[in-house]
Amino acid sequence: MTNSPESQPTDYAGLTPDTLLDAVEQCGYRSDGRFIALNSYENRVYQVGLEDATPVIAKFYRPGRWSNEAILEEHRFAQELASQEIPVIAPLSVNGQTLHCHQGYRFALYRRHGGHWPELATRDDREWIGRFIARIHAVGATRPFSHRPQLDIDSLGHRSVQYLLQQHFIPAHIETAYRTLTDDLLQQITTAYDNAGKLRNIRLHGDCHPGNILWTSDGPHFVDLDDCRTGPAIQDIWMLISGDRHEMQGQLIDIIEGYIQFHDFDHRELLLIEPLRTLRILHYAAWLARRWEDPAFPRAFPWFNSARYWEEHILALREQASLLNEPALVI
Repeated sequence: MTNSPESQPTDYAGLTPDTLLDAVEQCGYRSDGRFIALNSYENRVYQVGLEDATPVIAKFYRPGRWSNEAILEEHRFAQELASQEIPVIAPLSVNGQTLHCHQGYRFALYRRHGGHWPELATRDDREWIGRFIARIHAVGATRPFSHRPQLDIDSLGHRSVQYLLQQHFIPAHIETAYRTLTDDLLQQITTAYDNAGKLRNIRLHGDCHPGNILWTSDGPHFVDLDDCRTGPAIQDIWMLISGDRHEMQGQLIDIIEGYIQFHDFDHRELLLIEPLRTLRILHYAAWLARRWEDPAFPRAFPWFNSARYWEEHILALREQASLLNEPALVI
C-alpha cells in the first residue's frame, strides 16, 4: 500500500458515507448501501452491509496515529495468532493486502463476529480466559515488535501528566494538588517497578478489557489489537479482575490457574497490578484531552473537562496512592 503522511487527512471530516462505501467496494465487495457506526472513538468502525453476503466490519484508522509499518505489524500479529487457532479476529486479506487506503484514509476489513461481554462469573470461565491469554502470550514471546510502542512509565505516566498541565486542562484551584499527587504517584510506581526487578517484556494484546472480548457458546474471541504493544504479561490480565481485594484475589487465582497450563507466569509481575491501573487512569484522562477537538468526543463524553470531573479524578488518584501502599495480591 502506498500512502505518504502528506496525503493523509488530518481528521475524519472527509469520511462521508459515500467515502466509506466506496472504500469497501474498492476492495471487491458490493455494498448494499447500508452501514451502522459501531462503538469506537479512537478509530471509526462500521458494519457495512453487502449484497448477498454477510456484512463486513470496516475499521478506519485515526489519521496520523500509527505509521503504516505499525499497523501492518498489528495485522501480522493477529494473523500469527489466528494461524495458531487462537480466537483472535484478524483482518481480511484482499489481493494479499490487509491495509488499504481510499482518499487518504487507511482502513482494514474484518469478518463480522457476534458475541457478548464476558461475565467471567465462574471459575471455569476465568480459567478458560486465562488459557487463551496464555496462548496469546506464548506466541507473543517468540519475537519482538519493531514498530509498536512499549508500555512504560514515561509514555503512560509522565507524558500524560505533562500534557494535561501544559495544555491547561487542570483547573487552577487544584493544579498544585494535582502536581504534588502525580509526582508522588509516579515515584511510587517507579519504586514498584524497581522492586519487581527486570521483567520479560513480550508482545501483548495491550488493551484486554472485557469490551474487547466477545463471548459465545464456543468461548471467548479477542478483538481490536489496535493497542497491541510490548510489556509485561500482567497487563493483559489485571483489567479482567474487579471488586474488593478478596474478590480480585480469587478471580486472579482462577485466571492464572488456566494461564500456567500454556505459559509460565512470573509472580513478581503481581507487584505491577496497581501501578498499571494508576498509569491507565492517568493516560485515560490525557487521552480524552488529546482528542477533545474531535467532535465525537464532547458528544460521547460530555462530563469530561468539568471542574467536577477533575475533582473526582483527584479523588481516584488519591485512592490509588493508598492502594499502592498496600501489599500486592498473591496467588
